[in-house]
Amino acid sequence: MSQSLEALWEKVRAQKTLIPSLYGDIDFDATPERFTDDINVRSALPQKFASKYRSDILADQEKVERARAYTLLGDTVSDAYAALMPKYGFRNLITMLKKACDEGLDAVGNAPPELVNFIQAMEDTPEWVDMELVREGARLSRNQMANLAPWVIRGAFVATFMNKYSGLPMAITGTLANESVNQRINETSSFFTTATLPGALERFGPGFKAAAMVRLMHSMVRFNILKRSTPDKGGPWDPAVYGIPIPQVDQMPAGTMPAYLTAFKAMRKGRTEFTPQERAIVELSRYECFLLGLPEELLPARAKDIIDTMLTYSGTLREGYDDETCGELTRTTMSVYRPKDKKLLSKIHNAVERSYSKVFFTEAFLGRKDKSKAKEMGVEPHLLDYALFSVGNLFVLPRLTAFRVLQDIPVANKVADKFLVKRIKDLLVEYGHAEYTTDATQYTPTTEETAA
Repeated sequence: MSQSLEALWEKVRAQKTLIPSLYGDIDFDATPERFTDDINVRSALPQKFASKYRSDILADQEKVERARAYTLLGDTVSDAYAALMPKYGFRNLITMLKKACDEGLDAVGNAPPELVNFIQAMEDTPEWVDMELVREGARLSRNQMANLAPWVIRGAFVATFMNKYSGLPMAITGTLANESVNQRINETSSFFTTATLPGALERFGPGFKAAAMVRLMHSMVRFNILKRSTPDKGGPWDPAVYGIPIPQVDQMPAGTMPAYLTAFKAMRKGRTEFTPQERAIVELSRYECFLLGLPEELLPARAKDIIDTMLTYSGTLREGYDDETCGELTRTTMSVYRPKDKKLLSKIHNAVERSYSKVFFTEAFLGRKDKSKAKEMGVEPHLLDYALFSVGNLFVLPRLTAFRVLQDIPVANKVADKFLVKRIKDLLVEYGHAEYTTDATQYTPTTEETAA
């Protein structure tokens, strides 16, 4: 059940008193520029959807107010732990968190209360999560993660750079460098790929630990930006314009992307209800996002509600694209060389994968008709991209289809699953060891704050 609007706003404002070292200077009663409920102001919602849905979105005042609140809500338990950086140092925080994930809280000597609250919040699986469905969703998703995700992850990553208000943290933290953007792509891939392995999301599984590390990384970004990169420190982050870095609503689109695409597919076919297999994939996405700190209200279970939640997010996020932030992030992501070696086959794979991601991004997030946005972002596919996309599909689609069929055949599904698990483990080796940390040297320096 969703909490009342009043309770939600109390939670938002409580950040100021619960974590004064981080949020003490934030005015939670002031709406940042990034949020808009003005029908005359263009939002991040693509025009083909805006003309059809935005007036109805803005007419629902309570839904709009909830969106406004979530724009200002961070991750209270992880933020409180990250705020201990001046006392413990960020390496000690990481070490304690890893130990708590691997061995339990009792293994951490003199564990700070903030760490205890953090881990216990993740352990407290809500009643709305169906763990059997989560496990089935992971099994079904192994096919996508093994055979499709490696080809589209670059395009999915670009989707997070479409707006300067939500994309600026990536620029501030040094992600404009080729090596850094490759690391971030690998870390994102690593978490969602790991989550599909058998038992990965159980309490002592690698997916649970990866979720905790992702949350801490996001909180470290919030801490460093708000303490080191605000205008009074000579930095670009103005809370009056951008609000708080990486609020709950900015994490929701990436985390719920599988659920959104599943819902969109179902609605496009005229269905309002999910099939059992679609429901399992959605439930996996919801549980992953719960572990990442998102509340139930941003993780609906029904197809229409999933679509509505995404439309409300985009329909209240002010449209904002600047080439210095969004353009550079996009160009860097599209140009980065992903393979670990420069062998001929690796170079060919990189070229095909880049074009595949470009076509996937425009089809999934912009639509063929919205060529102006794709051109503005520098990701408009050309004939060569479509040709290489077709070449990639000669490899991707047969494997996807074959394993999808095998997953429904008794006995054969167990053999197929072993192949998929092995492939996923090989991919994780390719992605490398995920650090899930943020380099504070990339932030605007200040003599006042030297944490991390």
